[in-house]
Amino acid sequence: MKDTHTTLTLPLSEKGKASTFTTGLTGLFVNEHPHRTLSVVYCRILKALEQIPPTAAYRKYTEAIVKHRLALVQAEDSIPALEEKIGMGQIEEVIEQAEYELEATRAIIESRAWEPLVEEAPKGQWDWPIV
Repeated sequence: MKDTHTTLTLPLSEKGKASTFTTGLTGLFVNEHPHRTLSVVYCRILKALEQIPPTAAYRKYTEAIVKHRLALVQAEDSIPALEEKIGMGQIEEVIEQAEYELEATRAIIESRAWEPLVEEAPKGQWDWPIV
């Protein structure tokens, strides 16, 4: 089937300003200021992670990824170059993923998932594959 989707491109007049009218992905709209949006979401994730003990695996690994991506956002003015460096698709997809990560972080905080189990897990609970 022939792709009939057309993207109109505008000149990039300021850092982080979107240069297209459409992402080409159904339901995913162009973010006019992706650098600002990602910076805000990444900072919210980092702030939320402070509520998790620094020794918790989720905090250690998520914090490292988010700090790395935030540094890329701050250092790279070009949206296509930023998309390439992050490697997660279009910048709007990266924003969506960051928002999901913020939700996941808040859920982990609410459940206090880093704490020990209330009672001992049954034998074989964590064995994989199940046979």
